[in-house]
This record gives sequence, structure tokens and C-alpha cells, in this order.
Amino acid sequence: MIYYIADCHFFHGALNEKMDKRGFGSPEEMNEYMIKKWNDKVTGQDTVVVIGDLSLGKAPETAELLKRLKGKIGLIVGNHDKYLKAADFDASRFEWIDNYREITDSQRQVVLCHYPIPFYNGQYRLRHNKDPKTYMLYGHVHETRDEVLLQKFIQQIRETNYTPIHSEHESKIPCNMINCFCKRSDYEPLSLSEWIRLDNLDSK
Repeated sequence: MIYYIADCHFFHGALNEKMDKRGFGSPEEMNEYMIKKWNDKVTGQDTVVVIGDLSLGKAPETAELLKRLKGKIGLIVGNHDKYLKAADFDASRFEWIDNYREITDSQRQVVLCHYPIPFYNGQYRLRHNKDPKTYMLYGHVHETRDEVLLQKFIQQIRETNYTPIHSEHESKIPCNMINCFCKRSDYEPLSLSEWIRLDNLDSK
């Protein structure tokens, strides 16, 4: 199984009182809670794709954190993943590290980037039943005003008409972007199908 999660910000205690207002009593409490949520879900055979900003910890403590997390881990680099540049950081725990990646997950294309891309590769590809073939998964914006603005823009895209090349009938522009911010899932890595269901529930 492939799971996805973004913006864990391990060791970032300020997020308990500022911006996210996560509410944990300490960075240590936050870390332990997120580790438990991860390990209760993920097995050694699973892959977790972190869509940026895994940790604000220093290289040694981030390396120790990675040893405690189950599963194979792929990393989409976020703006706060500074530990990667440290000379003493061992990156071998990651299966791969990339700034941008496209993968196939259960016959669906997934576009992965820490930063949201409103016009992503494969956006217009639909199945015969009009279900999307491609999803864009992102992080970075947490639940800030940027995410609020992005959701307004996504809605505007979805309400915009266009005429497909091989059709005479107008359709609405598809836009299937999901913010995989960890707090949305109570810090649990989710599969693509689980993120789709959560996103649909949240949009109602």
C-alpha cells in the first residue's frame, strides 16, 4: 500500500501555539503522537510518501526519527527539510528523494509536489465515466489563508467551461488537487482513496 502525508514538521514546537495551533504540550508530545499514528497504520511492506516538511530537527535527531518510523519512505522535498543539506545526515533511509515526481497508484496517476500546482500534468484526463485519471497531491499551505485562497481558485477552475478537442459539447475543467496536510487526517498517513474520501467529506 502507498500512503501519503505532508507537513508533519517533527520537532517544530512553535506550531503547537502558532499557525497550526496543534495544541500539544511539547514538541516531544507531538512527535510521539505522530510516530504512534504512523506506526499504527503503516507496515514494513508499505510505502509512505512524505510530501515535504518532514522535520525541522537537526540531522542526527531526524535520522533517529526515521529509524522509528515503519515502512519504506519517499520524500518530496519541502522548504523546511534543511537537514538534507547537513554533511552528517545519512539519507539512505529514504527510498528516493525528489522535488517533483509522478507515480502510478492503483491505475491512477499521482502528481506529487510540496507546492500546489493548479494546472498539473494530466489534469484533463478522465475515464469514460468521468472519474479523474490524475490527482495532484500537495502540502506547504497547511490550513492558512493560502489554502483558503487556493480552494476558491480550485472552485473557480471547476466552474469554468471548456470544449474538449474531440467533442462538440462543453464540459467543466477538472481540478483534482488534495492538500495532504497531516492535521487533516489526525496525523495519520492515508492512501489515495482515503484522501479522496476525506477531501470529499471536507468539501461538503
